Parts: sequence; structure tokens; C-alpha cells
Amino acid sequence: YCLHYLLEQGVCYLCICEKSFPRKLAFSYLDELAKEFYMSYGSEVEKTNLRPYAFIKFDTFIQKTKRIYEDSRTQNNLSKLNEDLRDVTQIMTKNMEDLLWRGDSLDRMNTMSDRLRDQSEKYRKHTRQLNIEMMIRKYGIPAAIVLGFILILYLRYKLF
Repeated sequence: YCLHYLLEQGVCYLCICEKSFPRKLAFSYLDELAKEFYMSYGSEVEKTNLRPYAFIKFDTFIQKTKRIYEDSRTQNNLSKLNEDLRDVTQIMTKNMEDLLWRGDSLDRMNTMSDRLRDQSEKYRKHTRQLNIEMMIRKYGIPAAIVLGFILILYLRYKLF
């Protein structure tokens, strides 16, 4: 068995159901009891001088409602379950649409990151080439002079 309870406006509504009884239907039953009880006895709940069994007249409504909800195949219960199922379906559809939108955004981000990676690779190669050119400009002439001087010294002492 399963215990289902609902606390509303200081009153606890409790029902014991078989495990196979739909949970949504049990809470729908408790919600209906809570609404009717509050409409009938809402102002009397807070009184401090209540006698035992003060709300015994409410038992007839409980029994009528229980008979309606006991048979989970009744049209009213099926419509409530179908309504809940439609709500869940709408929520799932919205979630799927959100996921598709995120997927589209992820595809766009992936494309942008690929472009950025390609551009950074081009920038890296271009930067390396510019660094080499700057080194040649800065140290090319002095290196050529030093190399020429070393060549002259080598040729002078090697041949003579």
C-alpha cells in the first residue's frame, strides 16, 4: 500500500491506496476533498473549542468522491489522467524544442570556434614569418659583415 497526504490550510488530508493505483489520481482525489472541505468548513477549522467528530457530516462527501475515484476506469478519472498526460506531453515538447534550439546554438558556436581556430593558425604563421623578417632586418647586415670578415680571415690564413 501507499500513503498519500496533502497539507492545506492547516488540515492534513490522507488516503491509503494500493501501489497500483495512479499517484496523480490519488492526489487529485485529495485535492478535491481539500477544496470541498475548505468551502464547507474553512472558517471552523481554526476554532479551539471543537468537539470530537465535529466534521462527521463531511463523511458523506468523502464516500461519494471515494466511489467515483475507486474505479480508475471511470470517464472522469480517465479524462483527468489524460489531461495530466497532455500537460506532461506539452512540457516534454517544450523541452525538446529548447534542446533543438540549444543544438542549433551549439552548431553555430562550433562553426565560430572552427573559424577562430583557423584564423588563429593563420595569425600564428604570419607572426612567425614577420618575426623572421624582423630578425633579418635587425641582424642581417651585421651578420653578413661578421660572416664576410670571418670568411676573409679564413681564406687569408688558410691559403697563405
